[in-house]
Amino acid sequence: MLMPALGGAVIGVAVSLLLLLLGRVFGVSGILGGALFPVKGDTDWRLAALVGFPVAGLFMVEFMPATMAAVTPSEIWVYALAGVLVGFGTQMGSGCTSGHGVCGISRLSPRSIVATLCFMATGMATVAAVRALGGPLP
Repeated sequence: MLMPALGGAVIGVAVSLLLLLLGRVFGVSGILGGALFPVKGDTDWRLAALVGFPVAGLFMVEFMPATMAAVTPSEIWVYALAGVLVGFGTQMGSGCTSGHGVCGISRLSPRSIVATLCFMATGMATVAAVRALGGPLP
């Protein structure tokens, strides 16, 4: 119970500092988009975040392996397809779960509240459908 709370606190502090110091909202899809299609002078923090994601994953594998799920090679394609679908969804929803769910809700953005409710409802419906069809869930 302590680790999820600690993780949430670290995320909260990090996104608050980004907003206070740089005036930016932490949305992973926006960070990736800004790194792929950069605006002059607005890429350093984006690249730092994008490098930090896999580094954090490697850190977790090395020092906290029990927290990481085992992934088989056949599942990699499922996760890759899911990532592509999420990419399309972030374009349609004008942002991702990190931007809307973490930053938008804390700023009481009505658009973010609605988007997050849609994300959650779609996720629940997907899990229910996969279970009903007898499919595997990670």
